[in-house]
Amino acid sequence: MKASELMTRNVVTVRQTATVGEAVRLMLQRGISGLPVIDAAGALVGIVTEGDFLRRSEMGTERRRPRWLGFLLGTGRLAEEYTHAHAREVSEVMTTDVQAIEEDTPVAEIVSLMEKHRIKRLPVLRDGAIVGIVSRANLLRALATFADQIPATSESDLDIRSYLLDEIAKQPWAPRATVNVSVHRGLVHLAGMTFDDRERQALRVLAENAPGVKGVREDLTVIEPLTGTVIA
Repeated sequence: MKASELMTRNVVTVRQTATVGEAVRLMLQRGISGLPVIDAAGALVGIVTEGDFLRRSEMGTERRRPRWLGFLLGTGRLAEEYTHAHAREVSEVMTTDVQAIEEDTPVAEIVSLMEKHRIKRLPVLRDGAIVGIVSRANLLRALATFADQIPATSESDLDIRSYLLDEIAKQPWAPRATVNVSVHRGLVHLAGMTFDDRERQALRVLAENAPGVKGVREDLTVIEPLTGTVIA
């Protein structure tokens, strides 16, 4: 799946010369938490989000640093915070280092960028112009489409067991030597022991997602590896 299949095409933008008040009202009217910022030619020059408006002098939320901390941070940082709290134009509060993608960017890369940069949305560009935006909400809508789809299969019990053993062998976290897998009429039985309750949960999820599986019964004992104490 690519950005073009996920993105919202009717993108709400704001001019860099707009006032902070205009940007805030636009976000409230459209029910959105972030706006791509464009110049007079329509090129992307920044992005402004609700987080840019949390520390504002009008609300008395301007950040006030102790003198000693201000000395450590430096005058440049203090000046930047002052600008964000008092600026009147979007251009003075927006983030200019914008992460953007193209229409053919795969969804795995989109998620990686969001995680790496801790952002909620990515503008989609074509020849430098905005043609869409992918947000976390777009990803959730895509997930909703596929999450409950169970592929129809005619897998035999032997095929299911072979698939599960192969998948377990691929996982770096899986306790391969201490878990036994059996399958009867599509019902998977996991027995043995793990050394972390999170491994037990992951094994159940792995089995539940295997093609042809109708149900999972899990009898796994969780043991503390250093002491041998049974945890669960």
